[in-house]
Amino acid sequence: MKTYLSIILIALLIAVTGCGKKKQHNEAAKQPAAPAVTNEIPALYERQGELASATEWAKTKDKVKELRQKVSENPSDVKPRLQIAVIYLSEARITGEHPYYYPAVLKILDDVLAIEPQNFEATTFKASVKMSQHQFAEARDLAERARKINPNNAYVYGVLVDANVELGNYDDAVAMSDKMQALKPSLEAYSRASYLREIYGNYPGSIEAMKLAVDAGLPGSEPQCWAKNTLGHLYETTGQLKQAEIQYQEILAMRPSYAFALRGLAQVHKAAGQYDKALAELDKAAKVMPEFSFHEEMADIYALQGNKQKAADKYREVAKMLDEDARSGHSVDLELCKLYTKTNQLDSAIAFGLKEYAKRPKNIDVNHALAAAYFKDKNNDKAKQHIKVALRTGSRDPELLQVASAIAVATGDKAQGNRLLAQARKTNPRFVL
Repeated sequence: MKTYLSIILIALLIAVTGCGKKKQHNEAAKQPAAPAVTNEIPALYERQGELASATEWAKTKDKVKELRQKVSENPSDVKPRLQIAVIYLSEARITGEHPYYYPAVLKILDDVLAIEPQNFEATTFKASVKMSQHQFAEARDLAERARKINPNNAYVYGVLVDANVELGNYDDAVAMSDKMQALKPSLEAYSRASYLREIYGNYPGSIEAMKLAVDAGLPGSEPQCWAKNTLGHLYETTGQLKQAEIQYQEILAMRPSYAFALRGLAQVHKAAGQYDKALAELDKAAKVMPEFSFHEEMADIYALQGNKQKAADKYREVAKMLDEDARSGHSVDLELCKLYTKTNQLDSAIAFGLKEYAKRPKNIDVNHALAAAYFKDKNNDKAKQHIKVALRTGSRDPELLQVASAIAVATGDKAQGNRLLAQARKTNPRFVL
């Protein structure tokens, strides 16, 4: 599942600057006197490498210093606290320092909610952080609480789309997406419509909706770059590599250090068998941002090159990165399930997959991962059980269909296996088994 932190952040920026504020203040006025709240604000995490020389970094530090002073002067004013939370969420996205920033933001938001328990922005912020930490049920509950405070804010419905998708409540996600679209068509709304269409197997519709998201974004802005990057990935999935490369190159012309576009180029090179070029792009991306998936993709390429030792070392590094995320409150059981399936540590893969399954048994990605792990472990009955759930939305993801095909053949239905492979190749004519 894609994480929509950048989209949620824009939603919250708008919320903080006024959307839904009248309602929130009326609710807050009904609350008893505010309890004593700490004035302590966690410090900014110092940027490293190229990001430290970016022009906005000095301005960011100055702004946080100014806002911290306002908190010190007037501890009961929640606005500067919320503005700091917005900046810290942005820094988490830009730098990838999630293990530091997410707990820091939650601390700030808990102080805001101690002052104003019905604060709409803080409740929505907190839901978005919980989404980013993969604590999906809690994120949904917080977003529902925010919706009760202000049911006419489009952006809270975006959080509800994301949470319901992750929990496997796809009909509810569609309903929330429709409500969001009706309240405010926007980059945020179009992108969620795109993802839902992808989930239901409609790649042409998904691409068209993501094009609308790109067109709705401010040219060169981070949200627009995010949408273009996602559009590039959709082109990749459907075998349109030239179109994918165009999206990534256009992003990098505007933002040379946009790590996910560098990763996108790496994927294009990988698909073309240009492994050294792919590794070079991934190395650049990893120097910008400590994102575990960049390192995992390096390991995948080392394995393709036949460098088993280098791949094993890199996979171990990824496991350590995920462990660090877990210690900061980020649920990474699904990621570990997939990682350990790749490295043939199947008992661990299944154990982590079942932990995630216990939390969201209807999610198609979780069931896909468990099906793959059980199939590799030669437990075809369990694999068949989970692949049935993974296919329930009509997804046409080639990798999912490949696993489903192998399970069908292994359980005696070769004709179904061939049909599933044909569907995979219809989605992506370049798809190679």
